[in-house]
Amino acid sequence: MRSYSNPAAVLFDMDGTLVDSDGAVVRAWAAWAAEYGVDPQVALADPHGNPAPTTVAKLRPDLDAPGVAAAAARQLEFQYEDIADVVPTTGATRLLAVLERSSIPWAVVTSADDRLAKARLGAAGIQPPLLLTIDDVEHGKPHPEGYLKAAAALGFAPADCLVVEDSTPGLAAGRAAGAMTAALRGLDGDVSLANLGELADLLELRALDGS
Repeated sequence: MRSYSNPAAVLFDMDGTLVDSDGAVVRAWAAWAAEYGVDPQVALADPHGNPAPTTVAKLRPDLDAPGVAAAAARQLEFQYEDIADVVPTTGATRLLAVLERSSIPWAVVTSADDRLAKARLGAAGIQPPLLLTIDDVEHGKPHPEGYLKAAAALGFAPADCLVVEDSTPGLAAGRAAGAMTAALRGLDGDVSLANLGELADLLELRALDGS
């Protein structure tokens, strides 16, 4: 029987999960907020994990659809080149090595667009076997589409996959897909992790006991 310590595949969020991009995200939203007349503290307090258009629409409800699209595009412009301090999160490199040794497939499912996702993953030295971005889906998180597509592409039922997330929208997407969930940042999932090293420990322990 599959469990969070014995998944058929692992589906990762990117920012805050596999990649530590917190500094870049804060700088980008602060710069955008100043340009668009939004209190930076309000902008930075908005729930992490949503696609940029979703967050922009909440922060500037006065904008029409083209205005939201333009503002979201501008926000992304602030992020594209700001990758100087983007690194793997604690335990990420070790966990990916454990997955490789254990022949457990994995993928990244992110609310970032293709350009930003590849820039940040590249800066962190991470090359996912499968990458699904906001450009690959019609509906972003908390909709389950991204995780459903990733599970299907890897050839597994969502219920046999473990979704690893650090945001409320991302965890909602994983649960809606029917997957098991591992939660970071003190959030609630089927298992709660302080860092990815803890998940590496769980997977290695399961491999050692042969169950």
